[in-house]
Amino acid sequence: MVQTNNRLKIAIQKSGRLYEDSVTLLKECGIDLRNVKDRLRTESDNFPLEVFFLRDDDIPQYVEDGVADIGIVGENVLFEKNKSVDVVEKLGFGKCRLSVAVPRSQEYKGIASLEGKRIATSYPRLVEEFLHANGVKADIHEISGSVEIAPGIGLADVVADLVSSGSTLFMNGLKEVETILQSQSVLIKNKSLDAEQQNLLHKLLFRIQAVKKAKRNKYVLLNAPNDKLKEIIALLPGMKSPTVLPLADSGWSSVHSVLSEDEFWDRIEKLKAAGAQGILVVPIEKMVI
Repeated sequence: MVQTNNRLKIAIQKSGRLYEDSVTLLKECGIDLRNVKDRLRTESDNFPLEVFFLRDDDIPQYVEDGVADIGIVGENVLFEKNKSVDVVEKLGFGKCRLSVAVPRSQEYKGIASLEGKRIATSYPRLVEEFLHANGVKADIHEISGSVEIAPGIGLADVVADLVSSGSTLFMNGLKEVETILQSQSVLIKNKSLDAEQQNLLHKLLFRIQAVKKAKRNKYVLLNAPNDKLKEIIALLPGMKSPTVLPLADSGWSSVHSVLSEDEFWDRIEKLKAAGAQGILVVPIEKMVI
């Protein structure tokens, strides 16, 4: 067990769309957490980390005030709250967008058609900035939940709400017409961390980046005829260069490398065409460069 009074304090969402991914990320970083179910606070036994489980709207304030040293929060909340904190790392999960949606039966003729409309949203600051940037004046109604039902009950003409798949909007008779903000989860920090806190953050960030790199890459093993090795290796940049090992069968080699998720399928097709056989693709748990 870590024996220290000097712990890095991190705030994460206590429930909702970022909770599971935030806890999973910490566990993937090798951080053991005591039972987190229905807890407001816990500590790690193998890394000097103390975890606070908070409402997502409160996390930027807690980090700004130094109650928490760092936090995981959606960019939508971060920009809406506009607190004085630093973004350390984009984490890649919890992706969504803040969008304007109107009734499907309504013909939408562009941003100017929002003039004078009643817009229901949980993000009044972001919506106000969007309207101002486009020279539009509208009546913003701030509500804390179930924004998508506002037009149906006569509270508003239009909504500005978070969208992932769009299914919730569809079920409530709405269509997405404008995107205000693309959002994902980010790691934020207090602007005044001391040297020890910065050191602990650096160690945590090192682990987070290793986990992220692993998720973006695949480990590839394949068999290649030696007369095609040069062509096949050219298709496998890897981290530096592929590993090539001779097989028991004369004239063949085993080639090991890493491919990024973005180029994976295109490269696999080209490898097959170049003569590669027995291609095996393995997920990577951690990747340190």
